[in-house]
Amino acid sequence: MRLLDRLATLVETIAGLFLAAITLLVFISAIGRYAFAAPIPDAFDVSRLMLGVVILWGFASVGYRGAHIKVDLVAEVLPARVRRGLDLLGALVLLLFTVLLAWKLGERLESAFASHEATMDLRLPVWPWLAVIWLGALASAFTIAARIVLLLRPGGRSE
Repeated sequence: MRLLDRLATLVETIAGLFLAAITLLVFISAIGRYAFAAPIPDAFDVSRLMLGVVILWGFASVGYRGAHIKVDLVAEVLPARVRRGLDLLGALVLLLFTVLLAWKLGERLESAFASHEATMDLRLPVWPWLAVIWLGALASAFTIAARIVLLLRPGGRSE
């Protein structure tokens, strides 16, 4: 479990660094566009692809920690056992949708690779970015499954 906690922290750190890079890229490109009429080429395409990386890899951490948005209004008054059952049901539904998302992202990756899809300005291939995004979806499925295993253990965590 400590290994998974460290892995989740690492994923959060990397996602945070990517988010900082997106912010910096968009800021510098906007300054270049409005002050010098020279935006950074492919800033839009690269920033949206980086945002996909941030979202899917951040989702891996959220899936493990169970820190996604939930309504505690009802859950807080339920007995711990029922609350854990609801958390388990929610994690199972989340796993189902995450596996479906990973499957569809895999198809999108195959399509981009086969068609040699590239960015507008610099003609950078898109498939490596989509591969990292797809790996984030797979990591998310893995971390959600790990959370389900932890919930099924006696005294399993329900954060």
